[in-house]
Amino acid sequence: MMRALIQDRYGPVDAVRLGERPVPRPGEGEVLVQVRAASLNGSDRENLAGRPAYARLGGLRRPRHPVPGSDISGVVVALGSGVTALAVGDEVFGELRGYRGALAEHAVAAVDTLAPKPAALSFAQAAAIPQAGCIALRATAGLREGDRLLVNGAGGSGGAFVLALARRLGAHTIGADRRAKAEHMLRVGALETIDCDAHDRADDRGSYDRIVDLVGHRAPHRVHRALRPEGAYLLVGGQTRVLLATVIAGPLLGRVTGKRVRVLAVPQSRALLEEVAGILTADDVERAIERTYPFDDAPAALARLAAGETRGKLVVEMP
Repeated sequence: MMRALIQDRYGPVDAVRLGERPVPRPGEGEVLVQVRAASLNGSDRENLAGRPAYARLGGLRRPRHPVPGSDISGVVVALGSGVTALAVGDEVFGELRGYRGALAEHAVAAVDTLAPKPAALSFAQAAAIPQAGCIALRATAGLREGDRLLVNGAGGSGGAFVLALARRLGAHTIGADRRAKAEHMLRVGALETIDCDAHDRADDRGSYDRIVDLVGHRAPHRVHRALRPEGAYLLVGGQTRVLLATVIAGPLLGRVTGKRVRVLAVPQSRALLEEVAGILTADDVERAIERTYPFDDAPAALARLAAGETRGKLVVEMP
C-alpha cells in the first residue's frame, strides 16, 4: 500500500482526503515512479471541481482515477514490459496521462511522457515544469524581438514560464491578472501589468502581436480585435463555451481577418520536456514557485489553488 491524496467526488477541497491506495503496477511501455515531488496546475483546479464540463472526461459522476495531480518528479523503481529507454534508479520528471495520479507516493507513467531530471534542478523545481513549461514553449514559439505579448492569467500557475521564455526571445511582455498579483508578474518576466478587474483587454484595439489566454472567458469575436494585423490569439484554458466558440469561429475569423485565433494544443512528449528544461534555469523555476508544501498539507495546497489566489506554482513534496 501507499499513501495518497484521494478524491471520491467532484466539489470543493473537502472532496479530497489523505488515505491509502494499492501501489500501481506499470504496464507495457510504462514505469513505476517513486514520487519525490508533484506540482499543481489550473487543470487540477478544474479536475477537483468537475468544471468546466471537459474536466469530467475522466469520469462523469466521479473521477475514475481518484488520485489528483499530473506533474511529477521522482525515481524509477520498476519497469513495465518493453521498456528500454529508462532504468531503475533513473531520476525523471514529466506529466501523467489523464492528468491524474501524481499526489501519491508512487505513480505509473508512460515512458514517452517522462524525461531525465536536469542535475541542476531539485526534485521540487523539476516537478514545477512539465505542464506549464510545455505550454509556455508552444505558446511562445515564433515570437520575434519586439513583439507585444499579452498573457492573460499570468499571475497563476501557468503564466511564469510563458513570460520567462518570451523575455528570452526579446518580446515585450504584458501580464494580465488581479492587481494583487502585479508584483509577482513583474518578478517572473512581465514588463507591464494589467489589472484584469479594472480593464478589459478586449478594448485594446490593435495592441498585441500575440495573446496567450490561460483563463479564457471572452468570446473570440471580441478578443481578436485586440490583435494587430496577422496577430495570434492562443487559448489554453477557460470556460467550455469559449473553447467551443474558438474551435468553431477561429478558422472563419482567420480567413476574414488574417489573424490566427485558435485553441493551443500541447501534446505530452519527452522532446518538449527536454527542450524546455534546457532553456529554463534554476532561477527561472524558483521564481515561479510560490510555495512548497509537505505531503500532509496537500489538501491545503489544493485549497489555495481552488481559491484562485496563487502567485505561481504550488509544489507538494513527498516524505
